[in-house]
Amino acid sequence: MAGGSKLASMTDVRGTLLQQIKDKAVVHGKVTLSSGLEADYYVDLRRVTLDGEAAPLVGQVLLDLTDGLEYDAVGGLTMGADPVAASMLHAAAARGRRLDAFVVRKAAKAHGLQRRVEGPDIKGRRVLVVEDTSTTGGSPLTAVEAVREAGAEVVAVATIVDRATGAAEKIQDGAGVPYLFAYSKDELGLD
Repeated sequence: MAGGSKLASMTDVRGTLLQQIKDKAVVHGKVTLSSGLEADYYVDLRRVTLDGEAAPLVGQVLLDLTDGLEYDAVGGLTMGADPVAASMLHAAAARGRRLDAFVVRKAAKAHGLQRRVEGPDIKGRRVLVVEDTSTTGGSPLTAVEAVREAGAEVVAVATIVDRATGAAEKIQDGAGVPYLFAYSKDELGLD
């Protein structure tokens, strides 16, 4: 495939996912976000990340977004990050790349292996922390802390939608890692 064709294909996938998000995930009306903030709309990305048509696009778009980074495992705080990581794992496999996924529990299990980070061992590995949408950056920061405690090196935090309410600064300043996002609230037509 020629370079121009690949770029056009990436743009098509990105545009298609953007339309899927607009059509399926944006809900208008008063809501209280997990951060405690109130908003006039809600971006329910589970309607996309768990959708059979849209989820494969999520993996492709986030792999393209993070193309310049070196990592071999992806995950984040359960629940928002789980389907994102799974989509990336499958998209990577389709491209001939091995990428493991992991899940960060909100608290360590009190039984079994008592792990906070589930999945293949990430100790000594370079990982990408993901989230479906970020408002204040609290969930990705919690995941970054847990992943570092598990002995992994976090290369960046990536999210599908950034609500532009402080997540970028909080993650870059608080965790000292780059913050990447596929879509801004402006691209979704939200204010």
